[in-house]
Amino acid sequence: MDPEIKKRLEKQHYRIIGENGAVKTCHWLKEKLLRGRPCYKESFYGISSHRCLQMTPTVDQCTENCLFCWRVQNFSQTHIESVDDPVRLIDEAIDAHRRLIIGLKGDSRVSKEMWEEAWNPNQVAISLSGEPTIYPRLGEFIAECRRRGMTTFLVTNGTLPKVLEELDPLPTQLYVTVAAPDPGILRRLCIPLIPNAWEKLMETLKLLPSLDTRTVIRHTLVKGWNLGFEREYAALDRLAGPMFVEPKGYMFVGASRLRMSLANMPFHEEIRDFSRRLGEELGYTLMSEQEASRVTLLARNEGDTKITRV
Repeated sequence: MDPEIKKRLEKQHYRIIGENGAVKTCHWLKEKLLRGRPCYKESFYGISSHRCLQMTPTVDQCTENCLFCWRVQNFSQTHIESVDDPVRLIDEAIDAHRRLIIGLKGDSRVSKEMWEEAWNPNQVAISLSGEPTIYPRLGEFIAECRRRGMTTFLVTNGTLPKVLEELDPLPTQLYVTVAAPDPGILRRLCIPLIPNAWEKLMETLKLLPSLDTRTVIRHTLVKGWNLGFEREYAALDRLAGPMFVEPKGYMFVGASRLRMSLANMPFHEEIRDFSRRLGEELGYTLMSEQEASRVTLLARNEGDTKITRV
């Protein structure tokens, strides 16, 4: 990794693991420990926010440079030259996670029991930065997490469908971000670094129904760019047939503030209205929402909510 990139990441409280990975504690982990406020994923999908380890095996490699991304950006690498060992990666990830939360141990607002649970994470969010499907040993990494009794949520932009098709084992939950209703908006908003990114995304959506795991389509919605287009999104969602659709408003935070404005952040009411219209188009039910994260949950079947525990 370029020393300047590493220095910048560490200044922003990332902890570098292996040659290409990173860990950073989630805002909601600290909120759960300090104030008992969980991430929406706790109420939607049953994880424990304070036991979730947020990491990436590809902190500086991606296939897109999305304007709305709040993370460190200016990606230029779409492959990995030095591939990290999966066992070493999870070992270093847990160690980095612990070093990041050690200071909370003596905080009077944090219960001893909950802190000890946070010290031993049981959920890995493979999503922090970059595109994790670039990591060639992703299946082995997920297998090692499973061997240790940890669930996994994998977030991908869907531009590498072959990786998902061959991934073994699959994660506990697979998120595919669909942030554009058509190729033109994808090109302008997500700025692909590979050819045929839209076609690759379509391959991924068509693949999803065959994957034996919980599937979620996330629509990251940026006002003035891709909010609306319910019919177009519904057509894409029908291809994928996901168990859940998660419309989520863009948040004006992090490095995205260099590229977006506060006016691009939708109000929660706008996300809720979008979700209702999309649900009507799809025949999905609006099951839950969290205003703080400007996010809602649409379920294919009301019975699917019975299996949102992991």
